Amino acid sequence: MKRAFITGITGQDGSYLTELLLKKGYKVYGLKRRTATPNYENIKHIKNEIEFISGDLTDVSSLVEAIQFSKPDEIYNLGAQSFVGDSWSQPILTGEVTALGVTNLLEAVRITKSEARFYQASSSEMFGKVVETPQKETTSFYPRSPYGVAKVYAHWITVNYRESHNLYACSGILFNHESPRRGIEFVTRKITDGVAKIKLGLQKELRLGNLEAKRDWGFAGDYVEAMWLMLQQDQPDDFVIATGLTHTVKEFVETAFQHVGLNWEDFVVQDPKFMRPAEVDLLLGDSTKAQKILGWKPKVSFEELVKMMVESDLERYSP
Repeated sequence: MKRAFITGITGQDGSYLTELLLKKGYKVYGLKRRTATPNYENIKHIKNEIEFISGDLTDVSSLVEAIQFSKPDEIYNLGAQSFVGDSWSQPILTGEVTALGVTNLLEAVRITKSEARFYQASSSEMFGKVVETPQKETTSFYPRSPYGVAKVYAHWITVNYRESHNLYACSGILFNHESPRRGIEFVTRKITDGVAKIKLGLQKELRLGNLEAKRDWGFAGDYVEAMWLMLQQDQPDDFVIATGLTHTVKEFVETAFQHVGLNWEDFVVQDPKFMRPAEVDLLLGDSTKAQKILGWKPKVSFEELVKMMVESDLERYSP
């Protein structure tokens, strides 16, 4: 039986990845922070099938103990301060967890002489103020937030450990991927949650920031399959994971409101307080390499994704 150790296991990606690995017969271990009361909502249906280990990405000794205990074949580092908006108000925490936390985990792998294959969750936010479109593995990074900067460090330290210590270490540069399990602080869930509440008469308006920002949105359940595929290859490498299609925030809003038979312009208010200090205007990924080498392709369309999220939020609030 293969063994996997996952950080960020209670998050959106962690929950879908755990489901995938359990179906494949893995024994799954998850890192649980000692100082926090974890929110198990995303994994409540599989919680009893996971073995949790106390630890923290900012504490290398706890990571060493976790690896020694779990003896993993595969390590998936999905843990991070992952909300871009908060990274401006919490830049030091973002650096400590999202950047140095990766170094701590890689160092724990080196110290324990673990032969586990390592996956790092890189981000399209690293491209930021894009220098070319679409963005691929060779595109230069130009991050526009403390989160993006931290992810660039994490990406390159993973490459460095691969090349310096001969670790099997991969980075998946995942473009925006959403689901009904996405945190409410993210704009996609804020939209679908707001649409559901408005449809059910629980809310009168939806306040948003930049409606013209363009993103390449896919389904998180599709994207975790790419993570797993990366660690099944003969040689470690980095891959862009994306749909190759871009949509504006406004298009996301329109699609969500149309699904419940409402006109978005009657309810949406642009609020300056939700504007980023430095905006990322356009993200569009080229996943040709992943399609050729991993045999990966997204299955869920943009429209299907939005409807799935709206339906989930409607069900959540319906009596």
